[in-house]
Amino acid sequence: MDSGGSALRGRRVAVLAERLYQELELWYPLLRFREEGAETLVVAPQAAEYSSKLGYPVTATVAAAQARAEDFDAVVIPGGYCPDYLRRDARLVALVRAAVQRGAVVGAICHGPWMLCSAGVLRGRRATSHAAIRDDVVHAGAQWEDAEVVVDGPLVTSRRPEDLPAFCRAIATQLRAQG
Repeated sequence: MDSGGSALRGRRVAVLAERLYQELELWYPLLRFREEGAETLVVAPQAAEYSSKLGYPVTATVAAAQARAEDFDAVVIPGGYCPDYLRRDARLVALVRAAVQRGAVVGAICHGPWMLCSAGVLRGRRATSHAAIRDDVVHAGAQWEDAEVVVDGPLVTSRRPEDLPAFCRAIATQLRAQG
């Protein structure tokens, strides 16, 4: 990482949020990419406050209706129960699908790959997830791997909070590689 916090200056990162998100899986990437100079925004169904599994709040400043894939260089999908709510919003599913289709970096951790399943973007890809949704990822067409991070082009997936350092390093590497 650039010690001046500018390694990702000029990059825009969307971190998706919904109720019952996993605290570390949302806040760690949000703060990490801000620290590296990226403009990092919280995107959710509404520009409102959402509570984590433990009641910790995050305020979304971008509503799904205003979010466009071409506005972001990366999209990060945290886990917890949040992805089960996120995938009920067709606008956010479409955002993730469009981001993958345009080659943006898309990172999903823990239960986050549920959004990739719903977006229909896993067929023929390598991915990982929390073991509880392994079958969902496989049925969506991915080759599931038990690894702290799986990188398949600009698609980055991880299993759990302990994998966050590798997850964020891989996302940052992919963002820098895009030039």
